[in-house]
Amino acid sequence: MVFGLIETVRHSLKYRGGMRGLLQHMYANGDYPFKVGTFMGSDAMGNRYYENRVDYPFGQHRWIEPADVHNFDSTMVPPEWHGWMLSVNDAAPASEEEFIEGMVKTNIHPSAPSDAPFDHNIGYQNEYFNFNGMHNQSQIRSRGYGIGNPIVGLPPHAPDAYYTQPGSPYNPAFMRKFEYEGDLDEAKGGGRPYKNDLWKKRLATPEEKAAKLSPVGGEAMSAGNLTAKEEAILARGGTLPNKS
Repeated sequence: MVFGLIETVRHSLKYRGGMRGLLQHMYANGDYPFKVGTFMGSDAMGNRYYENRVDYPFGQHRWIEPADVHNFDSTMVPPEWHGWMLSVNDAAPASEEEFIEGMVKTNIHPSAPSDAPFDHNIGYQNEYFNFNGMHNQSQIRSRGYGIGNPIVGLPPHAPDAYYTQPGSPYNPAFMRKFEYEGDLDEAKGGGRPYKNDLWKKRLATPEEKAAKLSPVGGEAMSAGNLTAKEEAILARGGTLPNKS
């Protein structure tokens, strides 16, 4: 038993490129550093995929070694490799691409000249795109206004990448431009801008509010001489009886 453990560690040190690589994988992947298998391919991000049907039971015979061991997420696995990891596909995506290329070159012959941009109709793939290895664009969003998202590598003030419906307030094309309606200190050069009437009332001083009240009996009533009910009547455009 001890001899087998020593041999496993020795083989893992050679397989991982030394003690530093082994400790790094132990920190990030648990028991994966001691798993040895056949390299099946890698994706665009650099994730490496392995398989070993001899030493491990079904369900554990395929695994991934992420390129970014410190910030790995399951959405970083492309759909084609995800199907292979779950044993939906027997052949690895790299083998399937080689098979398709071989079929196109040897077995598929055009029956007539064509100007089509495609040389086969076996399948269609959209242009490959990922952001820091993330295929799920819904996670590429800021964690707060103007702070970005350091978890996914989104810098501050950068636009979010997830899709928004036309007409949504989160869609940049449908965001209203912030504009002020006026300024209470416009005659003095500005200083108290407001964007609506409610904001204007909140910024107004008690003297300014009293000056706007309707005069009764030829004299302007101050805000201190009115009850809350009378102020509400005036705010709604009503009038007050003469006060003695």
